Amino acid sequence: MPDRKPMGGGKKPSERPHKICPVCGRPFAWRKKWERDWDSVIYCSDKCRMQGKK
Repeated sequence: MPDRKPMGGGKKPSERPHKICPVCGRPFAWRKKWERDWDSVIYCSDKCRMQGKK
């Protein structure tokens, strides 16, 4: 049996970790593309990232 991924892999979307975007205030969930650097993800999108750095 394969090992379970520690963050969100193999879980239902409602069971994956969530964060709140500091720019727009919306919650966003773990995504596969953020698997290696989830701890450093701050913004929900590139648009919010650009607004947050101003």
